[in-house]
Amino acid sequence: MEHSDFRIGLEFWSGDKQWRCTDIGTRVVTAIALGPREVVSTSTSVDEMGRSTIERRHYMTDDPWWLNGPPYAVAESVFDEYDIEGCALTQEDA
Repeated sequence: MEHSDFRIGLEFWSGDKQWRCTDIGTRVVTAIALGPREVVSTSTSVDEMGRSTIERRHYMTDDPWWLNGPPYAVAESVFDEYDIEGCALTQEDA
């Protein structure tokens, strides 16, 4: 693909991942990965003695809520001019 092919909201492939374009700069494109993602949630509780406990929970999700934005709850990745060359509209072409 070329830089001029990208539009905000366009879904494309790079490697084995599907991405959604979130912003277009002068020379770069930013995007979020669309596949399932690992989530780590934490909660803190305090017992009667005043000691705090942190509980961590790891899980995989493909809940589309994580892709709402901007701002996005997932990290955006930057594709520079060299990365853009490896992008394609279909998985077969990636």
